[in-house]
Amino acid sequence: MTLKTCASLLVLFLLAGLCFAADKPVSDDAIHDNVRVKLAEDVDVKGGALSVDVKNGVVTLGGVVETQMQKDKATKIAKKVKGVKQVVNQIEIKKRG
Repeated sequence: MTLKTCASLLVLFLLAGLCFAADKPVSDDAIHDNVRVKLAEDVDVKGGALSVDVKNGVVTLGGVVETQMQKDKATKIAKKVKGVKQVVNQIEIKKRG
Protein backbone atom coordinates (compact mmCIF):
# COMPACT_ATOMS: atom_id res chain seq x y z
CA MET A 1 0.00 0.00 0.00
CA THR A 2 1.11 3.48 -0.64
CA LEU A 3 1.60 5.99 2.12
CA LYS A 4 -1.33 8.04 0.82
CA THR A 5 -3.69 5.04 0.96
CA CYS A 6 -2.55 4.11 4.46
CA ALA A 7 -3.08 7.66 5.67
CA SER A 8 -6.54 7.79 4.09
CA LEU A 9 -7.55 4.50 5.71
CA LEU A 10 -6.25 5.66 9.09
CA VAL A 11 -8.29 8.87 8.89
CA LEU A 12 -11.36 6.89 7.83
CA PHE A 13 -11.05 4.52 10.79
CA LEU A 14 -10.50 7.38 13.23
CA LEU A 15 -13.59 9.21 11.99
CA ALA A 16 -15.67 6.04 12.14
CA GLY A 17 -14.49 5.47 15.71
CA LEU A 18 -15.48 8.98 16.71
CA CYS A 19 -18.95 8.50 15.26
CA PHE A 20 -19.51 5.29 17.19
CA ALA A 21 -18.04 6.69 20.39
CA ALA A 22 -20.29 9.76 20.40
CA ASP A 23 -22.53 9.91 23.45
CA LYS A 24 -26.10 8.92 22.87
CA PRO A 25 -28.64 11.43 24.12
CA VAL A 26 -29.99 10.67 27.59
CA SER A 27 -33.78 10.37 27.84
CA ASP A 28 -35.77 12.66 30.12
CA ASP A 29 -36.93 9.59 32.07
CA ALA A 30 -33.34 8.53 32.74
CA ILE A 31 -32.40 12.08 33.78
CA HIS A 32 -35.43 12.19 36.11
CA ASP A 33 -34.51 8.91 37.78
CA ASN A 34 -30.84 9.83 38.16
CA VAL A 35 -31.59 13.27 39.65
CA ARG A 36 -34.12 11.77 42.11
CA VAL A 37 -31.62 9.15 43.26
CA LYS A 38 -28.77 11.65 43.65
CA LEU A 39 -30.94 14.08 45.63
CA ALA A 40 -32.32 11.33 47.88
CA GLU A 41 -28.80 9.97 48.57
CA ASP A 42 -27.37 13.33 49.61
CA VAL A 43 -27.13 13.70 53.41
CA ASP A 44 -27.37 17.50 53.30
CA VAL A 45 -30.22 17.94 50.83
CA LYS A 46 -32.27 14.95 51.98
CA GLY A 47 -34.13 15.35 48.72
CA GLY A 48 -36.53 12.43 48.84
CA ALA A 49 -39.50 14.79 49.15
CA LEU A 50 -38.40 17.19 46.40
CA SER A 51 -40.18 17.14 43.06
CA VAL A 52 -38.25 16.69 39.83
CA ASP A 53 -39.64 17.42 36.38
CA VAL A 54 -37.63 17.06 33.18
CA LYS A 55 -38.42 18.29 29.69
CA ASN A 56 -35.84 18.17 26.89
CA GLY A 57 -33.00 17.96 29.40
CA VAL A 58 -34.20 20.93 31.46
CA VAL A 59 -34.68 19.91 35.09
CA THR A 60 -37.15 21.79 37.29
CA LEU A 61 -36.80 21.24 41.03
CA GLY A 62 -39.62 21.94 43.47
CA GLY A 63 -40.53 21.42 47.10
CA VAL A 64 -39.34 22.79 50.41
CA VAL A 65 -35.98 22.74 52.22
CA GLU A 66 -34.82 24.42 55.43
CA THR A 67 -31.72 26.30 54.24
CA GLN A 68 -30.30 28.17 51.27
CA MET A 69 -27.36 25.75 51.34
CA GLN A 70 -29.71 22.81 50.73
CA LYS A 71 -31.38 24.63 47.85
CA ASP A 72 -28.05 25.53 46.25
CA LYS A 73 -26.68 22.02 46.69
CA ALA A 74 -29.79 20.52 45.03
CA THR A 75 -29.06 22.64 41.96
CA LYS A 76 -25.42 21.60 41.97
CA ILE A 77 -26.31 17.91 42.26
CA ALA A 78 -28.85 18.10 39.43
CA LYS A 79 -26.41 19.92 37.12
CA LYS A 80 -23.89 17.08 37.50
CA VAL A 81 -26.28 14.43 36.15
CA LYS A 82 -25.47 13.33 32.62
CA GLY A 83 -27.83 14.82 30.04
CA VAL A 84 -28.95 17.83 32.11
CA LYS A 85 -28.84 21.00 30.03
CA GLN A 86 -30.24 23.44 32.57
CA VAL A 87 -31.69 23.46 36.10
CA VAL A 88 -34.61 25.64 37.16
CA ASN A 89 -34.72 25.69 40.96
CA GLN A 90 -38.17 26.51 42.34
CA ILE A 91 -37.45 25.05 45.77
CA GLU A 92 -38.78 27.15 48.65
CA ILE A 93 -36.96 27.72 51.92
CA LYS A 94 -38.98 27.34 55.11
CA LYS A 95 -37.50 27.01 58.56
CA ARG A 96 -38.91 24.39 60.92
CA GLY A 97 -41.02 25.81 63.60
